[in-house]
Amino acid sequence: MSLSHKQKTSRQKYTASAALIYGALCWGVIWYPYRLLNDIGLSGAQSSLLSYSLALLMGSALFWRRIRHVIHVPASAYWLSLVAGWTNLAYVLAIIDGEVMRVMLLFYLSPLWTLLLARIWLHEPWHKPQLLAIALSLLGAVLMLTNGQWMWPWPQSTSDWLALSAGIGFSLSNVMTRFSTHLTIAAKGMLVWLGVFGLSLLVLLWQSGVDGVAFITINTLSPHVAMILVLIALLLVSATLFVQYGVTKIPAIQASVLFMTELIVAAIAAYFLAHETMSAIELLGGCCIIAAGILSVSVGESD
Repeated sequence: MSLSHKQKTSRQKYTASAALIYGALCWGVIWYPYRLLNDIGLSGAQSSLLSYSLALLMGSALFWRRIRHVIHVPASAYWLSLVAGWTNLAYVLAIIDGEVMRVMLLFYLSPLWTLLLARIWLHEPWHKPQLLAIALSLLGAVLMLTNGQWMWPWPQSTSDWLALSAGIGFSLSNVMTRFSTHLTIAAKGMLVWLGVFGLSLLVLLWQSGVDGVAFITINTLSPHVAMILVLIALLLVSATLFVQYGVTKIPAIQASVLFMTELIVAAIAAYFLAHETMSAIELLGGCCIIAAGILSVSVGESD
C-alpha cells in the first residue's frame, strides 16, 4: 500500500469518525428543541409531523435527481418505513415527558432485542459472550426500572413504555435492513421520514381529530416556532446523511462505540439544560446497558 493511499484511508477514517460523532451530537441534543416546542404548546405528535414534513421537503430537494429510485421501492420497504417511523416518533414522545437519560438508556436496550430477533428471525446462533450481553442488558433494565426498590421490574410511566418500544423498533428495523441492502441511502432516509410523518398524522388525528391538525397552522405562524422546526429538520437530515456515510467507511464496532458518545452528550445536555440527574442505582444500570451494547457488537464483529 502506497503512502498516499494510506494517508487517504486515514483521512477517510477521521472524516467518518467525525461524521458519526456529529450524528451522535445531533441525537444527544435534539430532544431540547422538541421540549421547547412542547412548552410553547405543540404536542410531540404535532412537532414531529411538522419537523419531519420539513425533513421530507429537504430530502426531496437534495435527492430530486434520484427521486424516481426513491419512489419505486418494493412494497416490503414500507414495512421498514412503518417500523422505523414508530421508532423515531416513540423516541420523541418519550423524550418530551420522560427523563432524558432514563429514556436514552432504555432505548439503548436495543442490542438485547436485536440478539433475540436475530435468533428468532435470522436463525443466528448465540455464543457465550452474547448470552452475557443479554444478562447484562436485563440486569441494567431491572436496575433502571426498579431504582433499587423491591418491585417487579415494570415500566413506571408512559415514557418508559415508549422508550422501550422505540428500542425494540430500532432493533427490528436493523434486522429488516439486512433484507433491504438494495435500498439506497436516499431511499432509506426518505422512507424513515415518511414513516414518522404518516404515523404522526395518524396519532394526531386519533388524539384530537381534525382540530388537532388545524391547531398546528395557528401555532406555526410564529417565526420563533418556525425557526425551531427548521433547526430540528436540519439536524434530522444532516444526522441521517452523516451517520450513513460514517457506517460505510469504518468497522461496525468502532461505529457503535462512537455512537455511545450520544449518551455522554445527552447526559451533559440534560444536566445543564433540564437540570436532570440520575441516582447511583440508575447509573449502575446504565453502565450495564452500555457494556452489554459494546459486548454484543464486538462479538458480532468478530464472528
